[in-house]
Amino acid sequence: MLSLICKRILMAIPVLLVVATITFLLVRVVPGGPFDADKNLPPEIVANLNAKYHLDKPVHEQYFLYIERLARGDLGVSYKYVNRTVNDILRDAFPVSLQLGSISLVLAVLVGVPLGAVAGISRGGKGDTLAMLLSTFGISVPGFVIGAGLIFVFGIVLKVLPVALWESPWHMVLPAVTLAFSPAAYLARLTRASVLEIVDKDWVRTARSKGLSPQDTVIKHILRNSLVPVVTVLGPLTAILITGSFVVEYIYAIPGMGRFFITAVNNRDYDLILGTTLVFAVLLIIANTLVDITYQILDPRMRVED
Repeated sequence: MLSLICKRILMAIPVLLVVATITFLLVRVVPGGPFDADKNLPPEIVANLNAKYHLDKPVHEQYFLYIERLARGDLGVSYKYVNRTVNDILRDAFPVSLQLGSISLVLAVLVGVPLGAVAGISRGGKGDTLAMLLSTFGISVPGFVIGAGLIFVFGIVLKVLPVALWESPWHMVLPAVTLAFSPAAYLARLTRASVLEIVDKDWVRTARSKGLSPQDTVIKHILRNSLVPVVTVLGPLTAILITGSFVVEYIYAIPGMGRFFITAVNNRDYDLILGTTLVFAVLLIIANTLVDITYQILDPRMRVED
């Protein structure tokens, strides 16, 4: 397990370099610059701003300057948020997205996995039908529709929950449920498919024939072995949820990373786009490493010798 962690750390360096390079080139390919959209700025001011941030230099020189700053842990400055560095913005926004994503992930797992397990065990029954209807609804309906519906019912009609900002635990309820809805539905369908594949195995029938209780059969044999495919998707799913949902953060006016990322794309805020993308890449690497470790816990056959 230790060797796995060390390998992941060593692999992360070139992966992050590739991500930074591709993202850097992509944002430069898009027409327009950070200051071109502001028609109120005279050409002389735009030229001075481009010179200040080295945007007047050739692309390859800009790239090496950025990589040099990145090696020092400096993600650059924001062109639109005056006197704020990308490090400062992400330092403020990441904890918000981390809270929202963590709560949503827990909700998605606590709802989706049991729902899928019940559906798989009661194949063809009422529980299976109801679970599949709910999961199909959750996958089919876009997040902004679910968010609008929750705001209308709980914020406008019932007036029991706040519909915007991020100021108290009550403000977290609607955004977390909105963000968890689709992942919970997806996990339910994935768990059901995995349980259906396991439930008719010979060793499951053998456990039942030996008199093992239905509860122990489900927990010790069916559910544990069916979680491996579920754990596979938890890596990228965790990174996506924690970095923040763009739509959800915009709907509920939450000052998280997703909201800043959309603003950065609209404003051609190069360094903020790069910084947010790199944070996402780091989280994805960490999440996938945790997934591999979980594999080895769930299935000893996958263990790697140190």
